[in-house]
Parts: sequence; structure tokens; C-alpha cells
Amino acid sequence: MTVEENIEAQRAAYGEPLSGIFGRVKQAFGMNQSELAGVLGMSAPMLSQLNSAQRVKIGNPAVLQRLQALDELAEQLDQGAVEPAEIPGRLEGIRSSTGRFTRTTSMVSAEGGDAAVVAGVRHLLRAVASGQQIKEAADQLEGGAPGLAEVLRTYGLGSVGPALDHYTRHKDLF
Repeated sequence: MTVEENIEAQRAAYGEPLSGIFGRVKQAFGMNQSELAGVLGMSAPMLSQLNSAQRVKIGNPAVLQRLQALDELAEQLDQGAVEPAEIPGRLEGIRSSTGRFTRTTSMVSAEGGDAAVVAGVRHLLRAVASGQQIKEAADQLEGGAPGLAEVLRTYGLGSVGPALDHYTRHKDLF
């Protein structure tokens, strides 16, 4: 496969190329690539291959879970839902996580507020479908249920800012 095909495969699997996720996380926490690899529990060369789309998928479920936790923590930091002083402890918690399947309470009860609801919906959509599946579902719904198609695109494919704006505009309707 070509790099372009690998980038599209990453977009289908993760909703966006891994370079975007890695870049966002590194920027949020002021990390370099080697530090990110250490928190994720993968080698720096493997992270480099994923970042440059020489490889498509993260094979270790624990690493994938840690990446998702880092991305969610970066969103929470950006939204002001987490204090900067909490970050070192939270990063260590992510680094030491085992990746075992556990059942947790929703982020709404843990964090509270609109940002937590949005993060929970985004997490749910990305847990049950790939980016490509969400896009295809939204395309199919566009003609008969354009509002639902917008929800899928906004929360499942878009960034957190527009999703939070969408939720804020519509939360009083229910």
C-alpha cells in the first residue's frame, strides 16, 4: 500500500490520520515523539512509522486505549475541565494503565458539564464505528434525516469545538 492509502486506512480506522492525533497530544502536553512513545508504551520507531503512515494500525489494544485516554485528556485540558497541575499525575496514570477491559461510570458523572457530555458522545461513536463507517452512515441519512446526519458528522468526525457548540445550541430541546 502507498502512504496515501495508509493515511486513508488510518482515517477509516481512527476517524483521522494518526499523525493528527499524535500531533494534538504532543502539543497539548509539550511532549516530543520519544516522550509520547514512552507514555503510550511503544517504541519510538514504531510510533514514527505510524506517524508517517508507513504502518496503518496500532496492534496493541493497551497502547490504543492509552492513546485514546491521552486524546481525551488533551480535550479536557483544552476545555478547562482539567487543571494543568493535575496533568503530570494523569499522564502517569495513563502510562501505567494496563489496557484491561473495565467498566467505568460515564464521563458525565465523573467530570460534569457540557464538555463531558460531548466527550462521552464522541467517545461512544468512535468506540462503536470507524470514521469511515460514521461517514457512510451520515451520507445514507442525509436525504431522510439530515439532522441525524449532522449529529454523526459533528460528534463522530469533527473536532470538539463544533461538537460543543452544537450541543450548547440543542441541549435545551430535551
